[in-house]
Amino acid sequence: MTLKHKPLLLLVPALWFSGCQLLQTQPAEDPVLVKLAELERRLQSIERVMQNQSLVNLTQQVSAAERRGDVLQGRVEELEHNAASTSDRQRQLYIDLDTRIQELEASLKERNSVNVMDGGSLPPGQLPVPGGSDRDNYQAALELLKEQRYEPAAAAFTQFLVTFPNSELADNAQYWLAESHYVTQKFERALKEFELVISKYPTSRKIPDALLKIGYCNYELKRWDAARGSLRRVNTDYPETTAGRLAGQRLQRMNEEGV
Repeated sequence: MTLKHKPLLLLVPALWFSGCQLLQTQPAEDPVLVKLAELERRLQSIERVMQNQSLVNLTQQVSAAERRGDVLQGRVEELEHNAASTSDRQRQLYIDLDTRIQELEASLKERNSVNVMDGGSLPPGQLPVPGGSDRDNYQAALELLKEQRYEPAAAAFTQFLVTFPNSELADNAQYWLAESHYVTQKFERALKEFELVISKYPTSRKIPDALLKIGYCNYELKRWDAARGSLRRVNTDYPETTAGRLAGQRLQRMNEEGV
């Protein structure tokens, strides 16, 4: 080998040594780390997709719920409107029906009581207000008595007691029946009817008045002892009542008359 090629031979080992040192200072990336990095990127990408998809689903669910809410609200408003309309119709039907019933009742009452109101008499066994309540018939009979239609009043009270024997107004009706006979001077009949007030209705508030009228009837029939006994009972047992004071006055009158 000539001296000319000797420097070149010396350069080759030097270059090889330098390359080895360069390889040692810049090592190759670890494949495991590279794979992990790639998996991490893929996982992040998937999570972003899933998050976006969940948000989309949630938005869709909210929208669907809002649509269902709108539909339900519409149905509720429709039902409320229908209910209000039905209530109005029912109220109007009730008013119309009640008005018609009142008109029919008034017409029936007027037709059935026209004879009595004109001064006639009640047909046997007929109430002054057929189909009416005990209070309606009691009031109608009492009006006849106030108008001095005594025979129709007596017939009305008699039929009242037959039709409504358990009415809370029965004791009053019995008393006014007796009174309708008393004012027409049917003293014997009136006396029996007043005595029924005492025997049938012993707790009635009409007892003092009935006792007074029993005394009056016996006075008119000249049964002085019976009259005096009844009047004294009223005057003693019910001294603070109008009946008690009237009984005292009649007793004084009897004393003055010497009977």
